[in-house]
Amino acid sequence: MSLKIVTYDLGGPEDSDDYKKIGEYIRGLDNWCKPAESFWIVDTTKTSTELKGDLKRYMDTNDKLLVIKFHPDGWASKGLGSKVNEWLHTHL
Repeated sequence: MSLKIVTYDLGGPEDSDDYKKIGEYIRGLDNWCKPAESFWIVDTTKTSTELKGDLKRYMDTNDKLLVIKFHPDGWASKGLGSKVNEWLHTHL
């Protein structure tokens, strides 16, 4: 398993069905945390390319998506809350 950062902009309101569908998909992955709107960190066996392929099913041609393999050395945070920080410390 490895950590991936997933962030996207679907060009519509964040309470739209498209945002809900992507959120449901990500919540179905092994382990995840959501430190900010449209920004997730997932701990998964899927590659960045596989995640992109899965997520683009929920996207229109004008939407934006970025999936990056997250390397745990050298991160810092502020204001994310104890749950997110605990998740990060557990998975890094």
